[in-house]
Amino acid sequence: MSPSSDRSGRSDDRRSEGKGDSRGNGRSGGKGGGRDNDRSSRDGRSDNRGRSDDRNRSGGGRDSDRDAGRSAVDRRRTERESEPREDRRRVREPYKTGPKSWGGVARRGAGWLERAEDEDSPERKERTANRRPKKGEVEEENPNWDRVKEEAEAAVSKIKKPIRRPHRTVVVKRDPLPEAPRRLPEGDTMLVRLLGDKAGRRAAKRLRDAGEAFQEERFVDARRTLYSLEERAPDVAEVVEMSGLILYRLGRWREAAKKMERFRELTGSTEQHPVLADCYRALGWWADVDELWIELRDASPSAALVTEGRLVAAGTLADQDKLKEAVALMEKGWNFPKRAREHHLRRAYALADLYEQSGSIPRARDLFGWVQRSAPGFADVDQRLKGLR
Repeated sequence: MSPSSDRSGRSDDRRSEGKGDSRGNGRSGGKGGGRDNDRSSRDGRSDNRGRSDDRNRSGGGRDSDRDAGRSAVDRRRTERESEPREDRRRVREPYKTGPKSWGGVARRGAGWLERAEDEDSPERKERTANRRPKKGEVEEENPNWDRVKEEAEAAVSKIKKPIRRPHRTVVVKRDPLPEAPRRLPEGDTMLVRLLGDKAGRRAAKRLRDAGEAFQEERFVDARRTLYSLEERAPDVAEVVEMSGLILYRLGRWREAAKKMERFRELTGSTEQHPVLADCYRALGWWADVDELWIELRDASPSAALVTEGRLVAAGTLADQDKLKEAVALMEKGWNFPKRAREHHLRRAYALADLYEQSGSIPRARDLFGWVQRSAPGFADVDQRLKGLR
């Protein structure tokens, strides 16, 4: 029930009670009743006056108490205002240490730390490790200093030494190649046979999209495009080859080698032997590089492909500090061609680099000069020649 309805209900009760009393007094009809009512009303008025006087007296007491409370608060406030105030804000000292690149907070912290150290107790300063000896004071030598110095020098020398990847002597088990590469259907045909007409055409399009991304050197996008196709068509040679090339360009040597080994098994060809051998070279599996080089050399599919394999094999020998063997491998069968092609330039550049490493500077200069004359701007041949003059 709301306060307004409560108040209205009470007023109605009062009205009904007044009516009932007047009716009862009228039915009694006595004059004495009227006088009694008059007396009661007069008594009521007097009582009301007494109550109002009490209220006035009590209200006046509360006002006086309230005024006394206010005066006490005012006195305390005045006392606090009259007292000297203490400035509790942190005084910011100027930056004392640290470069500007640290930022304000770091430099301020370093400054406060330096101030705290300056204001530290003299006893701590005497115990500090970097204090300077006083005049006439002989500094005691640490008996373990020589041993600590030797251990530190030994640790530094270990860091400076080049860390070589441990090479593997066990060759990966692989079946011998057939006399001729296997003749397989085209990739699109294989995908349609495997996945159906509609799905096969979509898969062939994804393979082409991955090839375009690879040509544009967007290797991560190519990998993402080809990923689902690898699971659905793991034995399609074109899919395996593209996946291996992408992993090779991403530097994931083990995975790329597995893909290329699978490609060799499916096709029976040496088309990707240089890439496979270079993966094993990066892993330090030099025995596999040698075996793949012999396999490629004996098959001799094309001059360009054999040259790529020769470059990887010679680089592997150079990695083992066998520069003499590497130079002999690159020199074998080398003649200046009448018309230089890409694989001729690559072989001559690599041989000149080996000449420079082995100390044959005149030979390196002559061969770099031939590359520059045959193909101006090839690789960094201009800078290499300037360095040798």
